[in-house]
Amino acid sequence: MKREKIMCCKCGKTLKKDETALCRKLLDVDTEDFYCIDCLSGYLECTREDLEVKIQEFKEQGCTLFL
Repeated sequence: MKREKIMCCKCGKTLKKDETALCRKLLDVDTEDFYCIDCLSGYLECTREDLEVKIQEFKEQGCTLFL
């Protein structure tokens, strides 16, 4: 089964699974606004590296959004 392509609401880039999961985790599980990692870092006023660390932390914690 092919998953639906989700695009960044700011720049239009096709998102990876971890990017959509991160938006759901940090913004809202039911969000309709998805951002690529670069645009999300600008929106949240942090660095891309900060978000990459958070993705790894959530995976290590077993967050089901990142399976």
